[in-house]
Amino acid sequence: MFYWMLKVILTPVLRVFWRPWVEGAENIPAEGAAILAGNHLSFLDHFFLPLVVPRRVTFLAKSDYFTEAGVKGWFKRIFFSGAGQIPIDRSGGKASEGALRSGVRVLRQGRLLGIYPEGTRSPDGRLYRGKIGVARMALEAGVPVIPVAMIGTFEVQPPGQLIPKIRRIGMRVGRPLDFSRYADMADDRFVLRSITDEIMYELMALSGQEYVDMYAKRAKEELAAARATASSATASPATPTGADAPSAGSTPGSGAGAGPAATADPGGNGAGTRPAAPRSTAAEDSVDRAV
Repeated sequence: MFYWMLKVILTPVLRVFWRPWVEGAENIPAEGAAILAGNHLSFLDHFFLPLVVPRRVTFLAKSDYFTEAGVKGWFKRIFFSGAGQIPIDRSGGKASEGALRSGVRVLRQGRLLGIYPEGTRSPDGRLYRGKIGVARMALEAGVPVIPVAMIGTFEVQPPGQLIPKIRRIGMRVGRPLDFSRYADMADDRFVLRSITDEIMYELMALSGQEYVDMYAKRAKEELAAARATASSATASPATPTGADAPSAGSTPGSGAGAGPAATADPGGNGAGTRPAAPRSTAAEDSVDRAV
């Protein structure tokens, strides 16, 4: 009930101030289960995506939204709890398995599940490597994945900005992606990575974002380290700082502006190329299992 009350109240406000446009809304099914997989540019994504979907969308939302302190935390807690969103622990291991089970349960009830494969908001407006949880849920529940690209929400409210700007935003909904050919391969890590990369390739094509073949969480850590180094150098200009700090969001072995490499479709069905999966460390493999 609270979900629909929020939608009735917020829809006219969002439409008047941000005049959202949408392309491909017909790709969202009128009934039946499906995963809506979106890029994640801003906190506002949670508001605008449900706006264009007549059906209810249940999101897997990070548990931090339910535990954050302060007025902002109170608002997030009220909003996400009242809207029936599902908190997930993204720390990996059993916590991630619990999140996956929650998502599959929603899908088996014939509902729409919203998820951001990047796992966190983009720190700089670029598209980052997706986590394989979305692929596992799609195969275990036997449902299609519908890519949804948010356009302009980063410019309206980038991370760290409290008051959103007034600027038009948009959404592009892609064709449903059917992975039923991999139905019995939900435990094959290479298949899961290939499926996830196909989803991210579609999001890249729909959004026009530059693709960075690394996890957004790692990019945030590099940005934080670079800022700390810069702050230290400013505080002590006479102290040698050593090697140059890594550029924000740079990827190992590739230029920051490099586009995605391509991998062959393991199904041999000509589904197109996708961002290639780089060699990942043991730590990243653990994170990759998280939703």
